[in-house]
Amino acid sequence: MKQYRVGLIGSGYIGRAHSIALQEVGAVFPDVAPPACELLADRDAATAQKSAAAMGFRRSTGDWRELVADPDIDIVDICSPNYLHREMALAAIAAGKHVWCEKPLALDASEAREVADAAARAGVVHLIGFNYSLNPLIRLAQSMIAGGDIGRVMGFSGRYFEDYMADPAVPHSWRCVRRLAGAGALADLGSHLIDMAETLIGPINRVFASLETVHAKRRDPASGQMLAVENEDVARGLVRFAQGAGGSFEISRVATGFKCGLTFTVFGSHGSLSFDQERMNELRFYSGAEPVGRRGFRTILAGPEHPDYAHFCPAPGHGLGINDLKVIEARNLLRAVADGTPARPGFDTGLRVQRVMEAMERSHASGAWTDV
Repeated sequence: MKQYRVGLIGSGYIGRAHSIALQEVGAVFPDVAPPACELLADRDAATAQKSAAAMGFRRSTGDWRELVADPDIDIVDICSPNYLHREMALAAIAAGKHVWCEKPLALDASEAREVADAAARAGVVHLIGFNYSLNPLIRLAQSMIAGGDIGRVMGFSGRYFEDYMADPAVPHSWRCVRRLAGAGALADLGSHLIDMAETLIGPINRVFASLETVHAKRRDPASGQMLAVENEDVARGLVRFAQGAGGSFEISRVATGFKCGLTFTVFGSHGSLSFDQERMNELRFYSGAEPVGRRGFRTILAGPEHPDYAHFCPAPGHGLGINDLKVIEARNLLRAVADGTPARPGFDTGLRVQRVMEAMERSHASGAWTDV
């Protein structure tokens, strides 16, 4: 099997998660060749050199353009702040590289369409970092819904709560600046929830949303000045799926006490499914087919019967972690590159999610139901 050489841009939290996945994927999935962690780029040469040594990359550079142009790189892995995704992805695509990009794909739907269209025209493999929906139990839920286990889907209730900006003393950063982050809680957290909902039920075609900035200003750590927060802390909305069901979303980066509170319930005509990312190895299932007096939610534990789990562990109930989902993501990418097939989720998914987010923002501005 051919060994593909990866260039990683960015060595922060998510860059480290990608690095772990790249170094583990060959051991977990023997049908893909272990990639070569070839080159790491960061904001300056010293940072890049230190991170490359710590994360197992052979070479380093302080210029991401040098990485993209390097003929020894087959795959460009983008783990930079949001405002750099479009420029880096377009440059990598133009250089004929396959691209793995963290979400969101870009700052807005127009930029996302430009990136998705460029990747499609170039024929390169492209994958976006929606790892939560790759959980074996989410794939089980998707199969159960499609197979009619809960009957006709009647509704979806979802939320994504985290508290990383709940404290007003959290300093101002690029995440608060519109031209650097795009949307706020919507882009960082809501993108995952939208992807999850559409993975389970299908496309969202209408939204009605309200956005709120709870902490209007935060202190700049460099100057000490109080600077405006230019995007939302909270997003709430109603959605309508193309297949007819309705749903609700609530997304917050100021939800005190929640660390990875991505949860949903799908309501069907004779059953329901419920999931909580903080208990990511459990799927709760209610069946109305049970006898009266014995009905109730039961817990399905992740196990080797569910796709991909057995590659990590032969026994049920032992559980996967967040980095394991990144390993599955890396496998999807490498298998697609080797086979010449589309990777999932691809940039087309990133564009779809971006369009839903943008529709929610337009709905907030107009105060009306808005088409995606």
